[in-house]
Amino acid sequence: MSSSCRGFFVLDSIQVKGITVPNQIASQKNSAPPWLPYVAPIAVFLALTALEGKLPDQYIWVYLAKVVATSLVLFACRSTWKDIRFESKWIPAGIVVGLVVFFVWIGIEKTLPYPHFGERTAYNPFQSIASAGNRTLFLVARFYGLVLLVPVMEELFWRSFLLRFASNQDFESLPIGTFTWTGFFIVAGLFGFSHPEWLVAIIAAVAYGLLLRQTKSIFACVIAHLVTNLVLGVYVITRHDWRFW
Repeated sequence: MSSSCRGFFVLDSIQVKGITVPNQIASQKNSAPPWLPYVAPIAVFLALTALEGKLPDQYIWVYLAKVVATSLVLFACRSTWKDIRFESKWIPAGIVVGLVVFFVWIGIEKTLPYPHFGERTAYNPFQSIASAGNRTLFLVARFYGLVLLVPVMEELFWRSFLLRFASNQDFESLPIGTFTWTGFFIVAGLFGFSHPEWLVAIIAAVAYGLLLRQTKSIFACVIAHLVTNLVLGVYVITRHDWRFW
């Protein structure tokens, strides 16, 4: 029997010589708040991201620790994975939206100067990591974090949980893809301001949110987010434009 970070398995009753006896620990069932499995992974991720800036000389190892720790917490909170239902029909739409967001992101960042909320680490593994083995390890971990971990973790938090929570605090009562426009703009703003490139991040949040409204599919949003990040990662590596990660 698998467990999640919402609680643990308990019996509602036990049988003693044919007599049903209530189990007193049943009251502890699902004692954790329903938002916890959505929030815990991104909280760990952000905490270790903050640590990266304080230990720049150990960036590679802090980043590796971040993806491992976040992955473990995301797995522990896998009760949320039910929100990502595989729907092949939305893959083309997700790819298109993901590519559009990438080109808008790069285009605005290259042509429109505007104040940013700080800067990214801009870590160049070819310059900073002498060992070819360590460099390969870092790049594998970096692309795993960028292309798989972050899209799943963020779409569960932003589009599955927070978008519904900002619309109705009883968020579980709302079907996936159902939200108010107030909630939509709150989440778009918060998503934007959680990135140094706040302007293009807001545009990305609007695009992913509209995709969700049209498809009612977190899977479609994960595909779009995944494609944006994958193409961005390839762009960074091929162009050596490290400021984008």
